[in-house]
Amino acid sequence: MRQPVIAANWKMYKIPAEAQSFLTAFLPLMRDQRKSEVVLCPAATDLTFVLAGVEGSSIRVGAQNMHFAEEGAYTGEISAAMLTALGVTHVILGHSERRQYFAETDQTVHQKLITALKHRLTPIVCIGERLEEREGGKTEEVLTRQIGIAIGGIDPAQLAPMIVAYEPVWAIGTGKTATPEMAADAHRFIRAEVARVANKSLAESLRILYGGSVKPDNAAALLSQPEIDGALVGGASLDPQSFAKIVNAA
Repeated sequence: MRQPVIAANWKMYKIPAEAQSFLTAFLPLMRDQRKSEVVLCPAATDLTFVLAGVEGSSIRVGAQNMHFAEEGAYTGEISAAMLTALGVTHVILGHSERRQYFAETDQTVHQKLITALKHRLTPIVCIGERLEEREGGKTEEVLTRQIGIAIGGIDPAQLAPMIVAYEPVWAIGTGKTATPEMAADAHRFIRAEVARVANKSLAESLRILYGGSVKPDNAAALLSQPEIDGALVGGASLDPQSFAKIVNAA
């Protein structure tokens, strides 16, 4: 059985006081939650506050990004060692917004994945097609390229902790959502590609999350699909009640 993962991507929202208010309301709602692995990914300036706030609970804390270099003259960047020193356990890699606005490529995602695994961070590797690629019938072509470059050449045994998030770019922040069947088809294809590039054992144990306008009213239908192992939640994760409903839907 693959344990579901429900991850909150807070993006560039919440100052520390707002993060604390979220935790005050959210943590009591998670007191009896045991089924899913729940990960909060706040902005870097909130990491220490959220880590302190979830201490003693089962909630994990992830970062939204990291640099692939161990250290260096990279102004504004954060290294894997800096994250692990804080107590961070997960890191989002290659989110579509990083690709779109900050020129991240499949190759930089590959480099970041190697570094994250080296430092025993659990990487959440984001892949997915843009609207014009889906309408052009290129979804599988895009996913094949992104998967192949991201994990190519890495020992499958080292990839065991990896999580993949399928986030169709056309469904992020737009209110549009892939139907459960569309999402499940993409997840099946991703799993088959991982089996081809790495091996069947890794593919079968790999947790693949869906990300793209996940909300309380569509979470149950999405998460009921056997191929969907959880969700990477954006806007709906900013409200504690809303995010708790999504966690409970798993």
